[in-house]
Amino acid sequence: MKTSRYLVILVLFLLTSRLMAQEEQNEAQGTQTQVLKATSKYDFIPGETVIFYDDFSQDQLGDYPALWNTDGSGEVVTLNNYPGKWLQPGIDCSQIPVIKKEFPDNYTVEFDVVPLPGPNGEEPLQFGFYIYSALNPDDFNEGGAIPGVSGIKFTFGSYTQYYSTYNEGAYVADAAVDKNIFVINQKARLSFSVQKTRIRAYINDVKVFDVAKAMFPGVKYNVLRLITNSEAMPLISNFRFAVGAPDMRNKLITEGKLVTYGIYFDSGSDKIKPESAGTLKMISDILKENPTVSITIVGHTDSDGDDAKNLDLSKRRAVSVKNVLSGEYGIEASRLQTDGKGETVPVAPNTTIEGKAKNRRVELIKI
Repeated sequence: MKTSRYLVILVLFLLTSRLMAQEEQNEAQGTQTQVLKATSKYDFIPGETVIFYDDFSQDQLGDYPALWNTDGSGEVVTLNNYPGKWLQPGIDCSQIPVIKKEFPDNYTVEFDVVPLPGPNGEEPLQFGFYIYSALNPDDFNEGGAIPGVSGIKFTFGSYTQYYSTYNEGAYVADAAVDKNIFVINQKARLSFSVQKTRIRAYINDVKVFDVAKAMFPGVKYNVLRLITNSEAMPLISNFRFAVGAPDMRNKLITEGKLVTYGIYFDSGSDKIKPESAGTLKMISDILKENPTVSITIVGHTDSDGDDAKNLDLSKRRAVSVKNVLSGEYGIEASRLQTDGKGETVPVAPNTTIEGKAKNRRVELIKI
């Protein structure tokens, strides 16, 4: 009887262990699926033509970046947990990318931030991002606390995300979201899409604001401005300002070729980043609407690094795009071919930061 009892207990233990393992696996898969479902609703698509790009790769550590202007201080630094170079702003000052032209009606702005703790580790995060029209873009004091002539002010922080619009020195509208999306020492991606009077603001894959009448008709906006007013400041990198999203359907179906900059990878990696979801969903929608169309996905890199490694990386990235379109968005794998050209087919000189950014791309070619 004892032997039978032990056998029963052993069988129950093994069954329980298997069920627990299966539950853990299901939870892991469920978490992954949940993330993909969440990001599939992320509708941000970056602009096609780069107007300004800076990852500070051409600046010396400890220097202030050459393509920026400030009314205070800042320096280029590196981090031990994220690759590349970062701008560490000074406290209570502004950082302005030198663009020197009026903005188009439709454009996108994106950049990474890593919030750092304050000196005591308890200071709340708070920083601002402004888009505004100035008579003199180099005058940091024009308009005082309401800079320039017209604009929108976003304030991001540990407890609340906030915006306010203003025109001719007077505030017009504002709203706040009581939600903390930022994590100290963890990278976040901020993205903004402007379409005439409308602006959408995202933190990672969360749409924080969608304001239909944020930008004022007839106003020529010409300044992007980051403001740090807390000792818990964010570091900044991969700042991209580009003309609004292309007509992806027309380019792929009618013209037969779509060049996209909206599929993101970490440096040297073939893993697709979550902020690519808006572009991937749009591509999958186009392919679903045109079920007879097949495409070749072609990866391209800039010239940094070894030629052979870049070629291999571009091929692996193309395969990653195919796998996501097929596995997560339901496109038949037989409709998707892949290739990679590495650095061999540049569309811009690799001698500038903007040129390298243009060369890092994915092309979809109709077969």
